[in-house]
Amino acid sequence: MESCGGANYWARVFLWSGHAVKLISPQFVKPFVKTNKNDANDAEAITEAASRPSMHFVPIKQVKQQDIQSLHRIRSRLVKNRTALINEIRGLNLEYGIAIPTGASKVRADLSSE
Repeated sequence: MESCGGANYWARVFLWSGHAVKLISPQFVKPFVKTNKNDANDAEAITEAASRPSMHFVPIKQVKQQDIQSLHRIRSRLVKNRTALINEIRGLNLEYGIAIPTGASKVRADLSSE
C-alpha cells in the first residue's frame, strides 16, 4: 500500500484483520506510474514497485508514534507562526522608527514596556 494520509490507520486495520501489510513511500512508486494518474494505474504501479527485491518499505506507525509525531508537527507550526508574528511586529514597528532587537523575549519585553 502506498504510504499517504490515513495509510497507517488502514495498515493497522488490515493487520488486525490478519492481512500482511507493507507500506511503500510514494517517491518509490512514482517511477512505476506509466500514464495518467488514476486508481487502476496507481494500483499497478504499487504492485510493480512492491515486487522489486530491493524495495524499501516504510514501517507501520503505532498510534503512540503517530500521536508524538502529531505533537511535534503542531509545536513546529506554532513556533513557525510565532516567529512570523514576531518578525511582522518588528517590521511594522520599524516603519515607525522603533527598532526592536531580535528574539521573542526582547520583543515581549519591549512591547510590555510601551
